[in-house]
Order: sequence, then structure tokens, then C-alpha cells
Amino acid sequence: MAEFGELEAQDGVRMPWNIIPVATKKEQSIDSEVPVSAIYTLLKPLRSHSLLLPYSPLRCRTCRSVLNPYSVVDFSACMWGCPFCFNRNPFPRNYTSIADNNLPPELFPDATTVEYLCDSFSSPSPPVFLFVVDTCLISEELDFLKSSLLLALDLLPDTSVVGLITFDSLVRVYELGFPHCTKSYFFQGNKDCTKDQLLDQLSFFVKNPKPSSGVIAGARDGLSSEDIARFLLPVSDCQFALHSVIEELGSNPWPVAADHRPGRCTGVALRIAAGLLGACFPGSAARIMAFIGGPSTEGPGAIVSRELSDPIRSRKDIDKDSALYYHKAVEFYETLAKQLVHQGHVLDVFACSVDQVGIAELKVAVEQTGGFVVLAESFGHSVYRDSLKRVFQSGENDLGLSSCGIFEINCSKDIKVQGIIGPCASLEKKGPLCSDSAIGQGHTSAWKMCGLDKNTSICLVFEIAKRETADVVLQSQSNQFYFQFLTYYQHSNGQTRLRVTTLSRRWVMGTESLQELSNGFDQEAAAVVMARLISFKMEAQAIFDPQRWVDKALINLCTWFGDYQKGNPSSFSLSSQLSIFPQFVFHLRRSQFVQVFNNSPDETAYFRMILSRENVSNSIVMIQPSLVSFSFHSPPEPILLDVTSIAADRILVLDSYFTLVIFHGSTIAQWRKAGYHNQPEYQAFEQLLQSPHDYADTIVSERFPSPRLVICDQYGSQARFLLAKLNPSDGDGPFAGESNVFTDDVSLSVFLDHLRRLIAH
Repeated sequence: MAEFGELEAQDGVRMPWNIIPVATKKEQSIDSEVPVSAIYTLLKPLRSHSLLLPYSPLRCRTCRSVLNPYSVVDFSACMWGCPFCFNRNPFPRNYTSIADNNLPPELFPDATTVEYLCDSFSSPSPPVFLFVVDTCLISEELDFLKSSLLLALDLLPDTSVVGLITFDSLVRVYELGFPHCTKSYFFQGNKDCTKDQLLDQLSFFVKNPKPSSGVIAGARDGLSSEDIARFLLPVSDCQFALHSVIEELGSNPWPVAADHRPGRCTGVALRIAAGLLGACFPGSAARIMAFIGGPSTEGPGAIVSRELSDPIRSRKDIDKDSALYYHKAVEFYETLAKQLVHQGHVLDVFACSVDQVGIAELKVAVEQTGGFVVLAESFGHSVYRDSLKRVFQSGENDLGLSSCGIFEINCSKDIKVQGIIGPCASLEKKGPLCSDSAIGQGHTSAWKMCGLDKNTSICLVFEIAKRETADVVLQSQSNQFYFQFLTYYQHSNGQTRLRVTTLSRRWVMGTESLQELSNGFDQEAAAVVMARLISFKMEAQAIFDPQRWVDKALINLCTWFGDYQKGNPSSFSLSSQLSIFPQFVFHLRRSQFVQVFNNSPDETAYFRMILSRENVSNSIVMIQPSLVSFSFHSPPEPILLDVTSIAADRILVLDSYFTLVIFHGSTIAQWRKAGYHNQPEYQAFEQLLQSPHDYADTIVSERFPSPRLVICDQYGSQARFLLAKLNPSDGDGPFAGESNVFTDDVSLSVFLDHLRRLIAH
């Protein structure tokens, strides 16, 4: 799969089908199970040859696609042909000297991804951060939260604009620009607040009259800069006031009965935050950063009542439609999502609680705005603290936060777009590119991406038009499909840029070219696309059996591409390009994306949100974790994700993306407890113990959200984190007997045996 990694390094794209199957109307499409699709990392840091061009792109007059290396250039006539609509376009005067040996950079053969600087003369707007802080916490948790907020403020650039809102059963909006004392405005938490009510109560029109008509939006439309700076101002101007307010924050002052939950109005607080940003900084790079420590119990967006006798909704309650608050809360956050998308603002959620906080309901607002979500047990936990630090970190491992994005697509005429599964919102741009069937955010060819970073990835799903007949002559003349992805965004340095990625993929008549198709099949990308499709279908369809769907897809794919004799299962084999795919499907069936049992709705929503925004390499680790062995007998090496890999004299490191497990074999654990690593003559043992930690630290430093680190010993209680992910094989390997996994799940060998029998029967 190295060649597919090379393609990703060049353009940030991975496609399951790198040679695209086309079917006639009389035959079944090979891509009916794994659709023609692309995982595109929009702002992936690319090789040094990727260009930043300080001028506007040259566009086709008909389809608005951008000049690219696949354009046909007529040097004598100074014209270029668009590969998408075949229209001929004249070059402008500044291109008159164009020649075969004097090409503009966007026509270089390897310039399939370029960036254009759209407004080099405009002054960049500063980033805006509005902190929304839950104070319904025990004193210890509140202390952890306050210390992390103070640390975050110290990491912010001085030009950043900040504001602060806190909430319990009431919402407090702090006037940080008031110099004399701490001043805040209170709002009731049990009822919604419109933007006009918010502006009136915050006294925005005391000095200046309220406009009689039009939309109130920022300093240019109805508000004065002085009024805005009362609540949102540069961190350098309010650092002392903000530090003082945060240090003075106390726990919820309202008494809470022993059999009740505290009053917490999360929904109203977020609505007020959205209204404040919409009035003061519309269309700017603004983020609402919500720090939530428990379930919302009051006002719109509540997920449970205050009585502890009323349990929080479970997955079973949602499936049976017996969750009283669920649908109303989702409807409220859908409205909030539309408001934030219209304003161009992002919602980030940091949820730290041993109880559910409502991530399942908040999912739509976070995902459509391109926000982050971090789920941890405590505000003192390293998962939360390290993740928050990464948001504001600058340097090699920074997130590269960008904002105000718009994504558009152009395709060849036989390709239609079914939709995108990922962190975006539809702009409802109808047109001939839109398919009649929608997947994810569909029925459009343009999407809004309020927040994105250098790891943000989207999954585009396409529909290939069927041919009347298998016209071999036509195929030999024009057997290329073209795709062009256009991403407008505001870079982290404030510049407005346009990234253009243009792809070309060959198509073949599917049933006649199975060998060619298999040569272009990317197993990892296919597994990730299937995982995203399953996650989407499980949420969108009331009746959907994910295991049956994925099994059917695997059987059909293996029937197409497998080599076997009818009635002889042992003769079944797959080419190297598909040989690992059944293994990926086996682990996908056991993953948290399919098996929602033993996970709360919040945890399931969290896992799916991370999957829907990560690239192929990270997503495949979520599906099939990696296992690395450290021992005296060999250097660190990847080994089988199998129970037979456990040995007494080994240290194993399991990376399942959300959790890192350092697992010590029984002998290693005994030596460590005996303190041999502290003795000078056992330096090799000390290095062996340290190597897994160094390996884990490297992963933690590069990953967001930060994974949970579990250090355990063989036969210890926390060894379950490793054993739950291992293949429960029959124990015939060289290390059989070291550890046993008691489970109802079948092993990989049994799964593959059943697959062979079904295909060759």
C-alpha cells in the first residue's frame, strides 16, 4: 500500500478505487458495496513542491474549474481546454509569453495541488475565543478547570480577542472591559434568549440608538467598537481582569438536594454565546470553547431532569424512542448549528465527567461547525489537559487551526456527488453534479467548513453513471475521469487562501477488467469508507443491521475478486491488493463503531465524531489497533494483534487511537517490582522498560485528542484494555497458554473459514 501513501503525500487524497469501475445498465456495479469515494485531507501539509501563488486563479468561463496540469494548452492560439466541460478558454494578456518551456506554475506536471493567495493586501482579522465555563462542579474539579484555563490564556497570542461566560442554573456574561470591579450580566437558564433580547439586556444601545431596520452584525452594521470591547477584547488588554475573574470563580452557590442533580443550563449558555458572537464578530474566525462537567438539566437542550431517580437516556432508550428529552435537545442543537454555520463560527466541547454530559445531542452542532470534542473523566486528567494545550500550541506539532472555509467540487460529466461524511454543512448549491440519492451532507456541490485544521479529512461519496453498452472504442479514446477540489479558507496567519487539488483516475468496464481494478484497490481506504458509511447509516436509518451489511459487502467483493474452485473452500485466495481487507472487516465488526453495547450514547457519538474527521492512517488504527513488541530478543517490531502474542518476557504497546496500553508480561512485571531496573548492572533492563514509554510519548505528542495512557501488568485488572482488542484465537501459536480470552466472539481464523465456505459453496 506504499504507492497509495505516495499519492496521499502528494495531494492528501486516498481512494478505495484508484482505477474506477464502470458498469452497463444491464449488470451489477462492482462499487455497489464499496462506493467510488475519496478521503481528502483538505489542508494536509504537502511536499515542498506544493506552490503558494500570489495571484488569483484562472477559471473556465463555463464550469468555473481552475487551470490545472490536465488542461489542454494550445500555445499558438493562446487558449486552454477545460478537462471537465471541454470548453476552450483564452489566456489573459499576462499569459501571452506562455510556451512549452515557459509554463506558469499551475501547469507544471507535478502541480496537482497548488494554493492561491486571494487577498494579499487586506489586514488579517484576529482570532476570537469565547470561553463558556460550567461552574456546577465540586471544588476540586473547579480548581483543575481554573488552572487549565489560566494556562490556556497564557498560550494565547496577545492579539487574540477573548470573552467569558459562566453558567450553572443562571448564565453570566462578564463585562471584561469594565475597569473598576468584576461586572457581569445574568440571564435565566430555564428559557431561550433571542439575539435582540441579548443585546437589549447587555445595554448595547444606551449610547447609540438601535438601528430601525437591517441585521445587527458587528461594528460595520449597528454596533459601536466601544460596546463590543466591553465583552470581547484583546487578551493583552484584559489579561489581569480575566485572570482575576477566573481565580474568583466558585462552585454553584445554589443548594442542591441529595436526591437531585445541580441545575445546569448548557443549551441557554451556548445560545447566548452564539448570539453574542453573531452580533459582534459575524463571519470572523471565532470559536466558542465550552467546558462542561455534567448533564444539562434546565432550559432548552436539557437531556435529563434534576431528579436523580430519573436515569440519563441509554442507547436502548434512544433506539426504542423512549428518551423523553433526546429529540427536543437534538432539535435545539440543530437550530444552534444552523445559526453558527450562518455566522461562520465554531463550537468546541471539552466534556469532563464520569457521567454523560450530552455529547450525543451536541454532536450535530460540533460536527457541522467543524469543532473539536474532547471527552475525559476529569478536568485534572491528562487527556483533557494535554488536548487543551495542543489547541493553543505553536510549533512543529501545532494543529494549524484555520477557519471560514468553503469547499467546492468539480467532476467529469459522468460523475455525480452523493454527499460528504465529515465535519461540514451543506450550502445547498444545487446543480448537475448533485446525485438524486444523498449520503451525509448531500444534494449540493458546495459545503461550509467553519473550522478546519491540517488533519481535518472528509469522505466524498460519488455515483458513477452507467453506460448503455461496454463501448471499448470509447474507453480507449477518453478513459480518464477528473476531479477538482477547491478549498477557500482563512489560514492561521490570517491570509485568505484557495487550495486547488486536481486528480485524474482511469476508468474501466468493471466486469471485463477485474485484475486492473484489484491492482488499484486501496484496502485501508476501503475499510475507512465502510466504517464512515456504517456510522452514518446507524444514525440515519431506524432499521439497519451493520454486521449483516458489512458481511454482505465483504462476501460480494470476495466473490468478484477471489480465485477459487466451486465447492472447494480451501482453494479460495485473494490477490495481495485485497488480502488484508477481510481482516480489516473482522476488526471493524468488533469495533466501537459497530458494537455500541457497553458504550454510552455519549461515548459512541464521540468515537464517531473523531472517525469522521481523521485521515486514513489514524482511522485504520481505530478499526484495527497496532501492537508493537519490546523484548531482549529482538528490536521493537509490529506483531500480530492476537492473544498468542502475549509472552511473559515481552512488553507490548497497544495503540487503539483513543487508548495507549503499555502491557508488561508477568516475568517483566516481577523483575520491575523487584527493582532490578534500579541496579547498575541491569541497565539493559532499565532501557527495555523505558523504550515503550518513549514510543508512547511520541504518539501522544502527535495526536489530538490526546489518548488515554494505561500501564498494566499481565493478569492485572487493567489488562482488559489489551485483551478486549486481541483476536481470541484458539491458542495453537508458539506463545499459547500465556493468557486466555474468554469471549463469545469468533476468532479471525473461524471468521475467514466461514467466509471461504460461503463464497465457494
